[in-house]
Amino acid sequence: MATAATLDAVVRAAGPQLGSLMERVEARLAQLTAGHGAVLARHGGATIAAGGKRLRPLLVFLAAGEAPTAAGERLVRAAAAVELIHSASLVHDDVLDRAPLRRGQPTVVAVAGRTIATATGDLLFSRAFAELAAGGEVDDVRALSAASSALAAGELMQRADAWDAAVPLARYLERCELKTGSLFEAACRLGALAGGGPADALARFGRRIGLAFQLLDDVLDVSGPASRTGKARGTDLLDGTVTLPLIVARERDPRLAAVDLRALDSEAAAEEVCDRIAATGALEEAKRRALAVVAEAKAGLPQLPQRQRATLELVADGVVERYA
Repeated sequence: MATAATLDAVVRAAGPQLGSLMERVEARLAQLTAGHGAVLARHGGATIAAGGKRLRPLLVFLAAGEAPTAAGERLVRAAAAVELIHSASLVHDDVLDRAPLRRGQPTVVAVAGRTIATATGDLLFSRAFAELAAGGEVDDVRALSAASSALAAGELMQRADAWDAAVPLARYLERCELKTGSLFEAACRLGALAGGGPADALARFGRRIGLAFQLLDDVLDVSGPASRTGKARGTDLLDGTVTLPLIVARERDPRLAAVDLRALDSEAAAEEVCDRIAATGALEEAKRRALAVVAEAKAGLPQLPQRQRATLELVADGVVERYA
């Protein structure tokens, strides 16, 4: 995830219009989570308010380039919809994982239970598509629909692979592209559609950046600490989710290849496995692979105006900045 300093640099480089658009997105998100009953408004609003750095909405605007003023409303709708889908997926993930914390705060499922959390995620999903449908742009709805379907497919793949320490690298990477890369891809495609830019090329850039984002997020789950991640170190292991650090480490340490993830019954046990993974040098290898994906994404950018290209490259670099 990009740091606040990097995103501030992007906003400065892109010009004052970007800051104004991001403010409009925040206002729209608050509006869209209200009006559906006090309970859902409270939990949906809290989920949005706890949001991250709004990286996906930012990509919508950057992929649009110097879009005409008339495209501003379409872009705000698209950016809000992408963030709503992202937030909905997190709420539903927390239900499936029974996660107590997200970004250092209690999750909806921890506070209000499974039924309310599921309904909150459903609300956020439905508001995303209602927002795009109100704009009347069929291609926009298609792009977000494809991403949502990919998210579901990736989640099903992750559930099917749970507790299996022998998950192949290729399958893990496919899962990351589906669960994370697809929404980054949609963000860039939506911006390009509104701005009239090369949608396919920018979508490919977004997908690669999303993949690198997930690879590095999985590194951070092993390396921690909780003060940076907002959750306990080794949470993925406790959930039975096999990620790149373990895939690499098990090739280097036969004892890790034999680990039964179901036997990890405490945070302390998960942290011990994290230490063993780190001792193999797997974290450095995982970072190297992620950096290679970022370099590939930047090299694949199409011909773009100089400022647009520079800001997209800043975002790409920001994705890996906090892992340096």
